[in-house]
Amino acid sequence: QVQLVESGGGLVQAGGSLRLSCAASERSFSTYAMGWFRQAQGKEREFVASTSWAPGSQYYADSVKGRFTISRDDAKNTVYLQMNSLKPEDTAVYYCAAGRTYNYVLARVHKSYEHWGQGTQVTVSS
Repeated sequence: QVQLVESGGGLVQAGGSLRLSCAASERSFSTYAMGWFRQAQGKEREFVASTSWAPGSQYYADSVKGRFTISRDDAKNTVYLQMNSLKPEDTAVYYCAAGRTYNYVLARVHKSYEHWGQGTQVTVSS
């Protein structure tokens, strides 16, 4: 069972930056595709970004493209989400997820991921 622990959330002003981290307990972390999803209050969980196993491909939601960057450090069993130029509409609980299937379509579907973290709150004030 892969355990995922997110960190790095918090309160930031619009235009600011945050970096989220997700640490995995699994030694075979490098064989998992990793994704970030978010869920705003009263809304459904939505895809944010994903990265396949190395050498990998990354996908982004249109709403974050050019502002967010996903990366992974397999030596540290950690995936990151660098978030720049944050907007109030980025406010949500952010979840990382791990899965073994990955393509352009599946990377964006939360049911493609087998393991989930507990989430970290990101709040962007205007």
